[in-house]
Amino acid sequence: MLKDDASSQSSTEGSRVSNMPCIVIAAHKSYRMPEDPMYLPLQVGKALHPDINLGFQTDDTGNNISSLNASYSELTALYWLWKNNDAPYKGLVHYRRHFASKRHFLYKDKFTQIIRHEEVERLMESTDIIVPKKRQYYIETIYSHYAHTLSDEHLTATRKIISELQPAYQPAFDEVMHSRSAHMFNMFIMEQHKFNEYCTWLFPIIDELTKYIDSSQYDAFNARYPGRISELLLDVWLKTNTYSYTELPVISTEPVNWLKKGGSFLLAKYAGKKYVKSF
Repeated sequence: MLKDDASSQSSTEGSRVSNMPCIVIAAHKSYRMPEDPMYLPLQVGKALHPDINLGFQTDDTGNNISSLNASYSELTALYWLWKNNDAPYKGLVHYRRHFASKRHFLYKDKFTQIIRHEEVERLMESTDIIVPKKRQYYIETIYSHYAHTLSDEHLTATRKIISELQPAYQPAFDEVMHSRSAHMFNMFIMEQHKFNEYCTWLFPIIDELTKYIDSSQYDAFNARYPGRISELLLDVWLKTNTYSYTELPVISTEPVNWLKKGGSFLLAKYAGKKYVKSF
């Protein structure tokens, strides 16, 4: 794994000394952000775009892998938070995708519906991890959906790596691949110790995967396979360790074109049309 050091800024920049949770918001463009102090907007891929300044904390400071953002996607934000922040609870969301409060239906403004630190702290008193509600695929397994929309070569290589590096996790990997739902989006909130444990487990697998699959054969969209595979591994880790979790609704701050999204899903399954862009 590459590690870049930006000597001009402190490696602890963005860390917090209070008991406030720290939820990093991975962002690559200017965007409205939640006002709650638990949220830390993080500009990802800064090492690749030094000329772009969003006014946020950047992922190229301290111990980081910012230069890998083109393939690792939001994992560069996850890595930065792991290595450069000591909050008691840590999590990851996206600039346009957030956890919603359980009382979200009371508010019209989507940004008002985003969960606040008081509710997170209450939830974490009775659960190990906060995750999004499972995405249901109904007519596809996790494996078949990925194989229809992207390349099953990625999954085959991942299974081989897990069997070699973390064999105790292989049964859960197989179970997740055969299921029809999963906790997606690389969104979660965990107590610091479990967060560190998860990252320590995850990143060696993803790093090894990039040695198996040559990304130079791909365009920009398909080169992001390490980030996509990582989405499927959270449930593998959860199932193997039998940690408790609480599911929360996910709110998108932008309209979702479900007709286009559903149409692409069906074309991939029945017509063999691979995904060529994100939705």
